[in-house]
Amino acid sequence: MAVMAEKPRILQDGRDMMWSLIPLAVLILIVAGVAGSCSWGFGKDATAQNVPHFDVSGGLHADAATLKFPIRDPKVPADWQPNSGSTQNVEASLSSNVGWITGDGAYVQLTQTDGAEEALMNQLLGDDTSATGTRQIGGRTWVTYENPDHKKAWIADFGDVRIAVKTSGKDSTMQTLAEAVSAAAPIVSTLPKPTG
Repeated sequence: MAVMAEKPRILQDGRDMMWSLIPLAVLILIVAGVAGSCSWGFGKDATAQNVPHFDVSGGLHADAATLKFPIRDPKVPADWQPNSGSTQNVEASLSSNVGWITGDGAYVQLTQTDGAEEALMNQLLGDDTSATGTRQIGGRTWVTYENPDHKKAWIADFGDVRIAVKTSGKDSTMQTLAEAVSAAAPIVSTLPKPTG
């Protein structure tokens, strides 16, 4: 029986390398899929995807313990999925930010800060933003803003804190969140507030 000799290295080209890498790539995809590190999402909106979970209440309680202004933890509808939280600068101040994916797949964000309303509006929607009116919700006046991309934010002055709700979804979603945060009392933290 004849034994085929291995190709000399000089005769090995890019096609040979490609054919040897294809089985390796397939094997990597199979292992990643079995391990759950890859997700295949082809849904129309966020409800059809794997929404990352974030402990909104825990995040807001942590912010209440570390930030110098009062923080509220609103009770939102049960089908809203909490998915994000952060703190960001609003000029010389900080903001507490949390977000949810609503039952109809829209993202809605709650921002609380002791920064100025104009600075907060610029951070949320950018410089090219217009005030579009006001709404009376929960005994507060909410100023409504919209930018050219049709992203909207409503901002109310609670005295020692400015609170904003933001979405590119329905006004009814913002109304729900504005009512919930207006009804929520500030979190009473047992930890001392920072000074300075």
